[in-house]
Amino acid sequence: MKIPFDKLDIQAFHSNENCLKFIAEKKWENGYTCRNCGNTNYCKGKTPYSRRCTRCKHEESATSNTIFHRCRIELTEAFRIMYLVCSDPGISTYELSRQMEIRQMTCWKLKNKLMECIREKGEIDILYNDVKANAPEEAFTRSD
Repeated sequence: MKIPFDKLDIQAFHSNENCLKFIAEKKWENGYTCRNCGNTNYCKGKTPYSRRCTRCKHEESATSNTIFHRCRIELTEAFRIMYLVCSDPGISTYELSRQMEIRQMTCWKLKNKLMECIREKGEIDILYNDVKANAPEEAFTRSD
């Protein structure tokens, strides 16, 4: 799903609610299907823009299984970083950190996720979900 983030009006994403709404619309534009049981019927979840399966009661947030999965910064900041990276892919994480006034490592992690998506898909796809990047570290350590 190609979304030209550098062409979007970044002012439209001034609130987390607007960001969640955008993500939910893109995520479920072809309809909802429960990842647990495959049911297509849902009701409103507990959090904004989440959906809850009417059969198995599994709740899925708008950000789960997207590039924003387990994102610990505000979505408005994540969208701004995405906008800046799309506008200038060569921007350093130090410059992102300076402009956003957040930790450089936070900027590095999100930029790394965005660049990984671009390398694999040729574009930024908000539905991209790299399991290795989102899974807990314990899941990838050996226990011989």
